[in-house]
Order: sequence, then structure tokens, then C-alpha cells
Amino acid sequence: MSALTPHSFLQPDGWIPAKGYANGVLAEGKMIFTGGLVGWNAQQEWQHHDMVGQFRQTLENIVAVLETAGATPQHLVRLTWYITDKKEYNDNLRAFGAAYRDIIGKHFPAMAVVQVVALMEDEAKIEIEATAVIPHD
Repeated sequence: MSALTPHSFLQPDGWIPAKGYANGVLAEGKMIFTGGLVGWNAQQEWQHHDMVGQFRQTLENIVAVLETAGATPQHLVRLTWYITDKKEYNDNLRAFGAAYRDIIGKHFPAMAVVQVVALMEDEAKIEIEATAVIPHD
């Protein structure tokens, strides 16, 4: 793995390639783990009340945390999304994809999306945990 590509995507022989995520990632280096981040701003104020708006803010929050460690979105190896409404998510897939590409780019780590009954922050519609790896020099 070079400094430009901190990881390798794992694609088993004979499997149809995953679309929009990786089945697995192999990575070496300094690891970054975020807590469950939600779609409020740095002052913990809600500017968006829809899931897509909160998603965009959540991704921006993840990028901000990564930057404090000298990482970029391309260092992401895993994202776990917790959503409160599968229908709202599915009805807005194009908007989710556009927001993702705007903030993360065309980098698709291992991901899971899980519908939950509620999140700890009552206004939150989405919460995401991120794992990134900065390769060794």
C-alpha cells in the first residue's frame, strides 16, 4: 500500500462488485475512530430537519474530525450509518449520493446502513460512525 492509497478494497473472486461501498478493506497505519456523529453544526445547533440535510452536515463533521488528525476522506475505511426512517432514506437516494460525492468524493469504503427506532439526540435522523487509517510513512 502506498502513501497515496492507504488501503486495498477486498473483492472476492466471483462476487458481483458492491455498488457504492466496499465489501471489505485492508489497511495499515494510524487508526482514527469517530464517535457517532450527527447532523448538527459545531455549536450543536440543528440547521437541517430533513435526513439529507443532516447527512450532509454529518459528513462535513466527519471530515472536520479527520482533518484534526491530518486525514482526508480518502483515508476512510468504514462508515456505519444509523438512520431513523428507511423510507425517507430510500426516497432520497439520489440526494444522498450527490451529498456524499460533494463531500467525500468517489471514495467508497466498507459501509453498513442500519435503521433504528431512535437516536439519542431527539432531532437526529442519522448518526454515522467512521473509521479511517492514515498509512505509515
